Amino acid sequence: MRPPKSVLGATSLAALVALTACGTAQSDDEPLVLTTFTVLADMTRTVAGDHVRVESITKPGAEVHGYEPTPGDLRHAAEADLVLDNGLGLERWFEQFLADTDAAHVVLTEGVEPLPIGDDSSTQLNPHAWMSPLTAQIYVDNIEAALSDLAPEHAADFAANADAYRSELQAVHDELTTTLAAVPEHQRALVTCEGAFGYLVRDAGMREAYLWPVNSDQRGTPQQIARTVDFVRENDIPAVFCESTVSDKAQRQVAADTGAAYGGTLYVDSLSDPDGPVPTYLELLRHDVATITSGLNP
Repeated sequence: MRPPKSVLGATSLAALVALTACGTAQSDDEPLVLTTFTVLADMTRTVAGDHVRVESITKPGAEVHGYEPTPGDLRHAAEADLVLDNGLGLERWFEQFLADTDAAHVVLTEGVEPLPIGDDSSTQLNPHAWMSPLTAQIYVDNIEAALSDLAPEHAADFAANADAYRSELQAVHDELTTTLAAVPEHQRALVTCEGAFGYLVRDAGMREAYLWPVNSDQRGTPQQIARTVDFVRENDIPAVFCESTVSDKAQRQVAADTGAAYGGTLYVDSLSDPDGPVPTYLELLRHDVATITSGLNP
């Protein structure tokens, strides 16, 4: 048996980037695990090592909320041995896949205590639980259990990889909270386009404001912009941000109207291509933490 791969080494990171780029490095004899989007695929590859094939339905850069499956996607689902989705209402289109496959199905937010998102008239569950490095450890627990059920002969390797991964996630959380300590308390607020950071700001002891709750909603209305402008002015927020899968036009207007800086692009629903800024989930978290803390503590 091969020794378990650590997520800590440069060789492992290079291997994970290669896997993200081309799908899998394993043979077709290995079980196929299908995930709904690239973040979940990368998390699963990190725990799986070389023991299973992992593929994402959506590609890097795709907006997961309103994705429209293709006939090829549906045919591919029929080949899967295990399908993993986020749940909490994120992938409403995913029911089509479940109808066309006999594979085992695991919802990776099982065990997560969901947060609400939206105003009083449109409150729903916030599906972006993976954006908290602490909550993401529950995802890792669920991935480890699902893979161990799928390929029990490799359970020890899955457990070792999962342990290392949870340690890395904890380190990202610790970095965030330590760096934010230098930001004046009244300015510790994250202002974004989509309300995708509720779990992260909760764990970091921050406040949040956003233009719209989720990307499937109406976006960048005059009312949303005016409400966000008021929040930024009243709280003297130094920087505002937007996500990679949507237009930043409305948020740049908020920055212009308030004098706040446009702090940069955050990644949420998708990884980048392998040569981009966030080829893995850990790099996504680290990029966002660095961007947020730099913008709030210029």
